[in-house]
Amino acid sequence: MDYKELDVKIPEESKNYEVMSEKALNKINKMVQRKFDSDDHSIILDTNILGTFPLDNINKLAAPLIEAWAANIFKEVVEIENNEFSLINVEVGTKRTDLADIILQFKFNDTDYATSNIDVKSTTDTIKKSGKSPNITSFAKIRSAYLEDPDFMFIILSVRYHPYSETNLETGFAKGVIDLSDFHSYDFKYLSENDFTINPALGTGQVQIKDIHYINIEKRSTWKLIRILDDKYIHSSRRTFDDWKKEAQKNKWIK
Repeated sequence: MDYKELDVKIPEESKNYEVMSEKALNKINKMVQRKFDSDDHSIILDTNILGTFPLDNINKLAAPLIEAWAANIFKEVVEIENNEFSLINVEVGTKRTDLADIILQFKFNDTDYATSNIDVKSTTDTIKKSGKSPNITSFAKIRSAYLEDPDFMFIILSVRYHPYSETNLETGFAKGVIDLSDFHSYDFKYLSENDFTINPALGTGQVQIKDIHYINIEKRSTWKLIRILDDKYIHSSRRTFDDWKKEAQKNKWIK
């Protein structure tokens, strides 16, 4: 990406960003793992439908339910004053256009605070390739987010599940079970360059993870991430440097 002729805005994150990211991920993982360890990691769908629960398109139903399940984990913790996870506030996204499903605020000490924007993604083992290569958000939206806040912490929480159907022997009614089996989380800023791409066919271009089950981490600055996003955008099919300049002018990426 050649910015030589442009006065591009360059973000600079805080010196302790990497430490804050590691602390936030550690707390998030511990909270979710505690839920798994308690054996409370199934979502039950009782119905008044006779027979078996339909599972053909369970991924469309499971995704928002798993988002709500994850949000409940953090809501339960934040209700505990001075909780062991340093969590002080939880907000849940209300619009499909929100960049994050859940926003967590941590207070590690009197000077160290962190805000984690969590995007919950779910995949099932019963539908081939379901959720394997999820769309994350638009190129323009995420680039702008990192420019507006160089310390923007965007966490991907990936949850695996196995759905199955049961029938109540007394009533004959179907029950669907979404059994959550595993999870991983990572900071999008440190996602390996080879692990994501930009699909130019959707809107301004959609950031897409190639395989959410196999992720590598590369530590980098916010400015380095933005340059990678720009480079992937202009080298995707259907996009040119002129397209990028139009987006840059529209979103005020250039001084």
